[in-house]
Amino acid sequence: MKKRPIGVTILAVLAGIAAVLAALRVLQYLSLLPFFFGPFSFHSFSLMGAIMWALMVWVYIWLMKALWEVQPEAWMFLVIITIFDLILVFVEAIGGNTLGNMMPQVVVNGIILIYCMLPGVKNAFDASRYQ
Repeated sequence: MKKRPIGVTILAVLAGIAAVLAALRVLQYLSLLPFFFGPFSFHSFSLMGAIMWALMVWVYIWLMKALWEVQPEAWMFLVIITIFDLILVFVEAIGGNTLGNMMPQVVVNGIILIYCMLPGVKNAFDASRYQ
């Protein structure tokens, strides 16, 4: 059994939080939870948006498992998916969504990206490649 560094465990937990945030987006696009614009809220249905965010939930859950097992390819895939998630949030901002509605995802994805770039975390995945 591979030894899992604390940094990798933190990344797995952050990936789980990102999966929960993406799941909340799915519920918003399926009109089960409202979108909030300051004091106003409304329901909207978008099947394409729900499908995109459901795929992100599935990917983050897979990443959480891969990070937990310290698979070497999980680090690079997490970086790519986090950047893709930030692009999705940016596209939502262009579509008229408010920054307050998207802020939890921006913060969690920013923390994941910064934490992935720390030398100790990168070294943990490089070391697991040779075990």
